[in-house]
Amino acid sequence: MAAAAKAEGRRLGLEERLSGLDVIVSLALRARQWQLGRMAIASLYRHPIKGFTPQKVAAASLEPDRPFPGDRLYAVEDGPSGFDPLAPAHIAKNRFTVLAKIAEVAKARTHYEVESGLLTATAEGQPAFSGRLDRAAGREAFALWLTALLGEAAGGPLKVLPGEGHRFLDWPAGHVSIINLASIADFANRLGQGIDPLRFRANLYVDGWPAWAEADWVGRTLKLGKARAEVIRTITRCAAPDVDPDTARRDIAVTERLNAFYGHITCGLYVRVTKGGRVAEGDVAEPVA
Repeated sequence: MAAAAKAEGRRLGLEERLSGLDVIVSLALRARQWQLGRMAIASLYRHPIKGFTPQKVAAASLEPDRPFPGDRLYAVEDGPSGFDPLAPAHIAKNRFTVLAKIAEVAKARTHYEVESGLLTATAEGQPAFSGRLDRAAGREAFALWLTALLGEAAGGPLKVLPGEGHRFLDWPAGHVSIINLASIADFANRLGQGIDPLRFRANLYVDGWPAWAEADWVGRTLKLGKARAEVIRTITRCAAPDVDPDTARRDIAVTERLNAFYGHITCGLYVRVTKGGRVAEGDVAEPVA
């Protein structure tokens, strides 16, 4: 049974990394899309456990004033955070095991089934994990597995917190996050090296927008598939994108480089859904007002 769980974990981990490569659209294809004036959703991701592996989805149904489906359902507390499940409120990310604080979190490859509550996780040198996060015993078991993985990098004690309706967002009103792939391509060009867009941990990755055009869209309405959303702010970046999701090393000083190249440390948008609807890969993603 343990061997089967390990094999399954490896498969899921490989799939997640392969899906990450899907986000990196070739520059030639992107240039062609610009010529055609095509603004579209390239890929969609949810992050069931705050700070851990992104999971690609083909489509999602957005609801007004609600977060992205299946996103930031759980968080792993690194020592007492003050989170009260009876009166849930926003807690700063540095109270959790997140990449901004602990690069070693990227060593874990996690996959969570929202419908069943089953989490599988793998990491080099660790036995594979399989357990139900919707049950207390499963959350306690994952916290022990993670404690062994992170070692002294975490302050601890670690505890998996279920949101039970609450979402562990970086910014309270940041319901859905969007990354412009052209902005990442421009940043990579200035860096002189490739950079995986999944470092930026967005829900939607879009193609066809001019690089950095989104910085001027605060207050505008976006058409996202069948949905509509208001741009509420640009995303101020932290140390999380510094971490290579493959090696778990901090190898790019993202905020430092953003400031040096552009004079700011923002990348991406937070939007609030104003009209619900289905969004899927290939759907339109463009400003309408």
